[in-house]
Amino acid sequence: MLGIETSCDETGVALYDRDRGLLAHRLYSQIRLHADYGGVVPELASRDHVRKLLPLVRQTLADAGLGLADLAGVAYTAGPGLAGALLVGAAAARSLAWALERPAIGVHHMEGHLLAPMLEADPPEPPYVALLVSGGHSMLIEVTAIGRYRLLGDTLDDAAGEAFDKTAKLMGLPYPGGPALARLAETGTAGRFRFARPMTDRPGLDFSFSGLKTQALLAWQASAGDDQARADLARGFEEAVVDTLAIKCRRALAATGVRRLVIAGGVGANRRLRAQLAEAAAQEGFAVYFPRPAFCTDNGAMIALAGALRLAAGQLEPPAIAVHPRWDLETLPLAAV
Repeated sequence: MLGIETSCDETGVALYDRDRGLLAHRLYSQIRLHADYGGVVPELASRDHVRKLLPLVRQTLADAGLGLADLAGVAYTAGPGLAGALLVGAAAARSLAWALERPAIGVHHMEGHLLAPMLEADPPEPPYVALLVSGGHSMLIEVTAIGRYRLLGDTLDDAAGEAFDKTAKLMGLPYPGGPALARLAETGTAGRFRFARPMTDRPGLDFSFSGLKTQALLAWQASAGDDQARADLARGFEEAVVDTLAIKCRRALAATGVRRLVIAGGVGANRRLRAQLAEAAAQEGFAVYFPRPAFCTDNGAMIALAGALRLAAGQLEPPAIAVHPRWDLETLPLAAV
């Protein structure tokens, strides 16, 4: 199965076999293209996907020692995401499938993230609670089967990754800000800046990080603005976000009675978050699963896996180039493999 990911600013291609696992994967990031703008420019992202996608497909096939005729099907991200970027992947995938007389299937980007831990040697079995945390999402989801998802909590404003990026920008850190802030936090002094753990003092599983971002701005403006203050503030901000995510994860496990926790999405690569949840799991007796950091961010491997599972379950789609920039995860059909 060929998997194609073009939902935003990363072009991902992978080959997955249900018997042999992941055969090859490649990823091209547009970070340098968008750095001067401080964020993703949709039109530039779409144009760069056009330039990079087919060469990446050829390179990934060569890595696996395969040709186009060896493909059993093509999976692509159909949404949610940037409309133009999604259309590049959808058009390429559908064209390849039509020319090769192979099936093609559009994959929900969030489902790809939810299933990414299945690429690892010790994959989780449903039921589990998933924390899907990235630049655009902070969601807690109960997964009882592939395609059976129940939203437990969502962000009311900024997602955790977005709050990381915006806080990094106000402190003058380079793009992309979130990873830069996390690296800087490793050199910061604990306790100098103490921020609220938003919405943890009330019932519920929703998130809100806009107020935390405002607290960080006010603290930065009141500080000396030197390198040590920047590192200490990064440490305090990261601790507040991580504590909030961990508290809500443990609360979701208690509410559902599930004892497996999956962490997915770009912020899932954060070292402090991983360490804190691993420690909590050891102390409280639940299991926690992380994809490798390369599969926390957008990638083709998770799309190839999700597509392979859905095609194996007999899910077929009409041969149309269709994308869904907004797409409710809970509307997906059950995939009984």
